Amino acid sequence: MSIGELVVVLGSVALVVSRWLPSAARRPTAVAAVVVVLAGVAVGLPEIRWPVMLVLAADLLAAAVWLLRRRRWPAVSASVACLALIAAGGGAAWALPVPEFPEPSGPAAVGTSVMQWADPARDQRPVVVQLWYPAQAVSPGAPRAQYLGRTRREAKTVAAAEAAYLGAPAFVLDGPTRAHSHAVVDATPAAGRFPVVLFSPGLGGVRTQNTAWAEDLASRGYLVAGVDHPYDSAAVILADGRTLRTRVTADGDRAAWVAARAADLRFVLTRLGGVGPADTTRAAATGHSIGGAAAMRAAEQDPRFTAVVNLDGGPDPDQGPLRQPVLALTHELKDRADTDYVALLSKILGGGSATSYRLTVPGSAHLTFTDAPLFLPPVPSLAGSLGRTASVRMTVETTAAFLDTTLRGSTADLPAALSRHGELHTMPAG
Repeated sequence: MSIGELVVVLGSVALVVSRWLPSAARRPTAVAAVVVVLAGVAVGLPEIRWPVMLVLAADLLAAAVWLLRRRRWPAVSASVACLALIAAGGGAAWALPVPEFPEPSGPAAVGTSVMQWADPARDQRPVVVQLWYPAQAVSPGAPRAQYLGRTRREAKTVAAAEAAYLGAPAFVLDGPTRAHSHAVVDATPAAGRFPVVLFSPGLGGVRTQNTAWAEDLASRGYLVAGVDHPYDSAAVILADGRTLRTRVTADGDRAAWVAARAADLRFVLTRLGGVGPADTTRAAATGHSIGGAAAMRAAEQDPRFTAVVNLDGGPDPDQGPLRQPVLALTHELKDRADTDYVALLSKILGGGSATSYRLTVPGSAHLTFTDAPLFLPPVPSLAGSLGRTASVRMTVETTAAFLDTTLRGSTADLPAALSRHGELHTMPAG
């Protein structure tokens, strides 16, 4: 909840209560409350979020209560209704905030660019990629990147598509469309070449779903490439303005989607070979949920990938052993399905030819490893119980430690760094 929204809520409560104060204090309190509400609205301009509209509706009803001077019980009922509206609006503003992205922890500024490539081997399949990379120093006042899209309009389209895919009304994701991250669009890259981290989002997910994680890695010296998978991501908006809607369903051909995503990752890695700051000789395939499965499949098929990070993704049953080291983060295990998924994952990792790691994070849920805790209600079954920014920090610290070891040759104690965040299982090379 923003400061302006909090001011509106508090002023509105005071306005409702003023009707029931002693006569000498009633009118001055009401006038002061109205001034406070108007000040809060002014802070929130030029746009007012829908939860605040509920609170302002309560204010209009509170004004009507003043007309019920001698009709006590109707006034009591109206006042209770006002307080209920204020509670609903204030609660929604708190539970569904405009996300505030954590400040990246690395020494470098962060730039971001969006690219679009067509794969000639697959009927010119269009793949939209967003890069986050270390940048030269930027002005503190430089405009920051819009979240979820190149523009606010694009962000609204993507958010509405994501909400529809999840079966939720579009207003639930209104907050993220108003957010800006820390990256500066098309900032000049810092000198040097940087290890590459390719990222595949969850089922129906979009390239920006792990922006906080991507920006932090970029500030530490990595080039992160988030991939929109056409006809899989909820909405992929092309450079010419066309929108490619998702065709995936939860009970569809999962193996085909994993294969298509893996091919996208291999194609993007090839194209990044022509991007100046990208050092594709040090590249990790990463992903969340089904994107984690796609990362493992891409690494199985392509030896150019040096390492793999799987963020709570169940692999395909026919996934083969990998030659690359793997870090698999999993949510807290609660039922038989979780146990079966982890057993398959452990079997695959144990059969690999490099040492891999499986880390089960207490208090985590499936969406803990994304940006979702920053803007969804803090419900443990939905976003985990680690907290809004602590979830991002955990994902960054574990994956950065692993990538520093596998892509940069760090000699730090990786098992110790990982085990601080959960139950660690090391899979020795088979």
